[in-house]
Amino acid sequence: MVEPHLLHNAVLSWYEDNARDLPWRAADATPWGVLVSEIMLQQTPVVRVLPVWHEWMERWPAPKDLAAEQPGEAVRHWGRLGYPRRALRLHACARAITDEHGGEVPADHATLLALPGIGEYTAAAVASFAYGGRHAVLDTNVRRVFARAVRAEEYPPTATSAAERRLAESLLPELGAARWGVAVMELGALVCSARAPRCADCPIADVCAWRLAGKPPHAGPARKGQTYAGTDRQCRGRLLAVLREAHGPVPKAALDVVWDDAVQRERALDGLIADGLAEALDDDTYRLPHA
Repeated sequence: MVEPHLLHNAVLSWYEDNARDLPWRAADATPWGVLVSEIMLQQTPVVRVLPVWHEWMERWPAPKDLAAEQPGEAVRHWGRLGYPRRALRLHACARAITDEHGGEVPADHATLLALPGIGEYTAAAVASFAYGGRHAVLDTNVRRVFARAVRAEEYPPTATSAAERRLAESLLPELGAARWGVAVMELGALVCSARAPRCADCPIADVCAWRLAGKPPHAGPARKGQTYAGTDRQCRGRLLAVLREAHGPVPKAALDVVWDDAVQRERALDGLIADGLAEALDDDTYRLPHA
């Protein structure tokens, strides 16, 4: 295995020269801003997140501001980021932070993990990036860099494994672990990408186990991209767009016209209601959730 300090020096030096100027990385970024960014960035590119993040932070600069709103407002202003249940999770988080933590995002990893909808990755990311904690932050980009550079594998396993966690923890520097975490993440996003890695531009190409092994192809099942057109997910998005734009209850007819397949449409609408993203009222109208 490559010496950790060789990875640290090369990646951190590269990051110093190549890091994107993102608002949640700024010196004046708040822990709440970091938390919002981490939820928004899950399965969503930075370019789509930036305008929505700015709008949210202007509208709800602290957890108490979002907590005072109906959950439907979080869904409305989530826009078209996709996976809108994340908006509900953020709203629930804001209320828990306001009610149980005096409106301050916790710094402790275990306390963060106990918040609604916060998993291992997000808890580690907030504790690390917002508070400088020493935690292994394993997103898809980091896992891919470590799989290639250390394990000589083109892609990491589908689900994060215990072996990956042990490896990531063994590579944490004693000092500056937070900067190391974000630097590896940036390397995976900009250079060591999934489908077209730019090995010629990689600062650790000379010690990368995958490159030195001749870039062996992925040995597991073929990795398939997600389809969207015609899926229940697209149908849900169409229905939710009607509710977001209405600013009040809408009749069933207003939802029926946006999707031709009645069976799929009813299934998608039932799913939105079950997920807490929509409410059915007694007069056969529908709206974003209230609570």
